Amino acid sequence: MKFLKYFRKSSFKKKADGDFFLDQIKIKKPKSFLEIGVFHGVTARNVCELLYQIHNGDFKYIGLDLFEENSDTKSEIIPNTNFSNPFKRIYFRYIKKQNPYSIEAVEDLLKKFKKNIHLIKGNSNHILKKIDMTKIEYVFLDGGHDYETIKNDLNSCIEVINNRGTILCDDYNLSYAPGVKNAIDEFVKNNNFKCEILHNSRFAKIEKS
Repeated sequence: MKFLKYFRKSSFKKKADGDFFLDQIKIKKPKSFLEIGVFHGVTARNVCELLYQIHNGDFKYIGLDLFEENSDTKSEIIPNTNFSNPFKRIYFRYIKKQNPYSIEAVEDLLKKFKKNIHLIKGNSNHILKKIDMTKIEYVFLDGGHDYETIKNDLNSCIEVINNRGTILCDDYNLSYAPGVKNAIDEFVKNNNFKCEILHNSRFAKIEKS
């Protein structure tokens, strides 16, 4: 299966990045998937399509995001939510009449899988501690890029790794957000986990040693 953008913005600007990401999911074939940082929902849609194929519809996807720009994002490095393509701006403003970064727009994109998905609006610093991580097999971490946020997200998901699951972190090599790499390296060292740096150092895959 190839990565599709569904006429929306994605952090995977190059097709090869999205295809590599999906190949990583195929390796583990998780039945329960948590994405921290949903953005426009493009990754979510691709993951749901893939897991639907693999498990014949028997899977669970949880997506966590602020789903809005507010004071909680001031210290974060977040993607530009505005389209440079004028046709996309017209499409969402006048035809769909949606803010593509809203939870309503993402729910619409994922409506094919409404029985499989659970979208949560909120800050990961507060929400993750309420999620039962023993039921999660795979985490894709692409939320806030501040050091403290990444540190909190990783520590909140530690049970996933202890149960032989996987955390795949995006933007490990992002030069203007060094907190990502620093938090990941510290987390791996402190817990003696295995970490593979993949795809030209874009991804860090963390698993139990």
